[in-house]
Amino acid sequence: TMKKFFTCLMAVSLLFGMAGCASSNEDKKYAGQTLYVYNWGEYTGQEVIPMFEKQTGAKVVMENFESNEQMYIKVANGDSYDVIVPSDYMIERLISEDLLQKLDKSKLNCMDLLSDGVKGLPYDPNNDYSVPYFWGTVGIVYDKTKVDIKDLEKEGFNIFLDTKYKGDIYLYDSERDSFMMALKALGYSMNTSNDKELNEAYEWLVKCVETMEPEIVTDEIIDNMAQGRKALGLIYSGDAAYVMSENENMGFYMPETGTNLWSDAMVIPKNAKNPELAHEFINFVSSYEGAMDNSSEVGYTSPNKQVMEELSKSDYEGINAYIPRTGNKNDEVFKYDDKTRKTISELFSKVKVIASNS
Repeated sequence: TMKKFFTCLMAVSLLFGMAGCASSNEDKKYAGQTLYVYNWGEYTGQEVIPMFEKQTGAKVVMENFESNEQMYIKVANGDSYDVIVPSDYMIERLISEDLLQKLDKSKLNCMDLLSDGVKGLPYDPNNDYSVPYFWGTVGIVYDKTKVDIKDLEKEGFNIFLDTKYKGDIYLYDSERDSFMMALKALGYSMNTSNDKELNEAYEWLVKCVETMEPEIVTDEIIDNMAQGRKALGLIYSGDAAYVMSENENMGFYMPETGTNLWSDAMVIPKNAKNPELAHEFINFVSSYEGAMDNSSEVGYTSPNKQVMEELSKSDYEGINAYIPRTGNKNDEVFKYDDKTRKTISELFSKVKVIASNS
């Protein structure tokens, strides 16, 4: 892909660039220091790390994870990182298990640059522990040449049970997002802990995999929908923004019954070895320069107000997936509940077994 090509180019230019700037790093405050970052894959602009290294003289080592749960295991087991980027409900869990340190607000100069809509969320009401990195929603990406908008408006997430689209849908391989979709289709809260409602959602998903022949995917949905391979799928808004910028036949729809309003944010674990440099990194990523590179490349919505406004008028003009919907009372933020998490995990494993046997 284009992205991989750029990565190779970056690696080459970094090799040549490093030789030239070694001497100028001597006088930098953080020269010789290393920052350990643990982040999602393909979630950082190409220039963010090189720009930060150049500005500070520090070296950044970034590891990637594929799920909040994978990240949690390493952090809970005592692996040390300076900055990690979990999602809302996982931050709530990390705070409750005393695995994060409070931010030193005297070292942060970025909070005023960020949108109010993504600050003070229920999982960290005063932003004592977290600074937003990206935010967005979950919705339906659809091919306007194959899917009637009236079907979407009438059925919402129940379009995933409409046999007109049998064999032409993607489900997203995420237990939380799949149950969110099923619960919202049934008119329930996605944060329910009611066993009857959770079982109804399970039956809804079983019906979907038994009757609709869905393909269950993760990031493959991005390129596949950009190429118009199926009629519709469940997708994160930032991925939809990218798909729509690649293919004008693609649309993004959020059912009125509500969806998941999510945010991923930067936090500093309790056992971080370099919290001071971590605060510098959080400031840089939130700055106009860092946020612009991140958001213009990755496609997810920047918490930086100026970047969000500029990109919505340039790269993502006319793309409704870029700016998160606010003001729908049915949209919710995930809350952490360990018992419900286990139930959903077990039920979704069963759904996948049924899907593989259908």
